Amino acid sequence: MKFVKDIVIPVLVGLAIFFLLRALVEPFVVEHSSMWPTIEEGEYILVDKVSYHFHEPERGDIVVFRPPWNFGRPYIKRVIGLPGDVVEIKDGAVFVNGNRLDEPYAGWTQDILPAVQVPEGEYFVLGDNRNNSYDSRRGWTVNRKDIVGRAWITYWPPSRWKIIEHAALRIQAGLVVPGYVGGILCLTR
Repeated sequence: MKFVKDIVIPVLVGLAIFFLLRALVEPFVVEHSSMWPTIEEGEYILVDKVSYHFHEPERGDIVVFRPPWNFGRPYIKRVIGLPGDVVEIKDGAVFVNGNRLDEPYAGWTQDILPAVQVPEGEYFVLGDNRNNSYDSRRGWTVNRKDIVGRAWITYWPPSRWKIIEHAALRIQAGLVVPGYVGGILCLTR
């Protein structure tokens, strides 16, 4: 009985805590510079896997997802187009439903993309470092089921510890107004 009390029970409790934490958050290493300067290559981040059980991804969220063509290597990008949105890029400026996005976080590019409608259940994503990002401009979107979660905290290296800021992009009367919200888990709307 002493063996069970001293060894087995603490091991089982430790495993339960580990699996509970893994269900809530997941660590990832950013392997490319596609989200620079918001998130830098080599940073370790925690991804909130709970929020999207209470609400859908929103325009401006930075999400980690598993692309269907590259199992095991997750990508990190910013949600630009929601299901049903029409996204277009003219001379580097992104338009959603005919309204130009003000993207102070994004690097400049000369890209052009004819208007495309985001399919239902899919999301149009772009990297902030537009000149160095493989993203939805290449003709693909992200299925909702492939989204792991919302980028939350950068925890390594310690000098770059931060709560990741997400741009809350809202379309109002023909204008797209940027605002920033912290990456803290929010269970209410």
